[in-house]
Amino acid sequence: MNAPLRIGVLGAGHLGRIHIQQWREVPGAVIVGFFDPHPEKCEGISKELGVPVAKSKESLLEQIDILDIVTPTLTHHALASEALARGLHVFIEKPVTNTVAEAHELLNLAAKYKNKVQVGHVERFNPAFQAATPFLANPMFIEAHRLAQFNPRGTDVSVVLDLMIHDIDIVLHTVKSPVVQVNASGVAVVSDTPDIANARIAFANGCVANLTASRISLKNMRKSRFFQRDAYIAVDMLTKETEVVRMRTVHGEVDPFAVTIDLGEGKGSREISFEKPEVPKVNAIREELAAFVRCIMEDTQPVVSLADGTAALETAHAVLAGMDVRKA
Repeated sequence: MNAPLRIGVLGAGHLGRIHIQQWREVPGAVIVGFFDPHPEKCEGISKELGVPVAKSKESLLEQIDILDIVTPTLTHHALASEALARGLHVFIEKPVTNTVAEAHELLNLAAKYKNKVQVGHVERFNPAFQAATPFLANPMFIEAHRLAQFNPRGTDVSVVLDLMIHDIDIVLHTVKSPVVQVNASGVAVVSDTPDIANARIAFANGCVANLTASRISLKNMRKSRFFQRDAYIAVDMLTKETEVVRMRTVHGEVDPFAVTIDLGEGKGSREISFEKPEVPKVNAIREELAAFVRCIMEDTQPVVSLADGTAALETAHAVLAGMDVRKA
């Protein structure tokens, strides 16, 4: 049996605390410590969760096999570069880096040192999206709304990099076709960068994705809708619900109790079926961390690879570059 992989976490903010907590539950892993340059954050977390605080970043890196980076985006590149050079595997929160150039540098380093790197696009592991995945087949229109109530945490970056990038990753993963055009607009309401944004992303295969993200809404919403030939799949990533609506051509007599659409004279009818796939109750963050451990143990590719994180960042920056920004 393989020895448990030793985990170290950098960052003890809101998300860092959650990661520290979840690592304790991941099979095949043991969290040996965490570090944050702000001691006031560390003492309470260490006492609550029973995880040691490292004396320094360097002492933590000397004890581990996997570094989990849950620090501000500006620090991702330097921390990941150091970890890769030390021969460590790296889990890095989204956005993968501050700039696209930094992401490409990490790609080169990971290839050089042959380390595994996974990017924290956690919605890939959302059980509602997982339940919808078997039904997704060449969608040609995708609509996503990711709305959040205002929180001062995270307003140092655009809502595109803060929220929309989640849906960008989902769309790129689902469509698997080159982006050919991006149109976007945004409004800065309470901060210096856009707080609400809309992007229209067109793909080479004809698919179009319309994405809206806001961090100044009165209620939270994380809904995606996928439209494809004879089917519509709705995914609520907040309430963890999935609905699949499918149509099939009716041959012969129509069931009087079925929901049908008459397509007109000589065109027959379509029967509509409704299905709500079972969505398991799982913790998406724990699932993504466990998937990373498995890919290392089994020597497979990470579910959300460094290339995936780079592609999402490139598209997010394309949205920002083409955005018409206004101030409210």
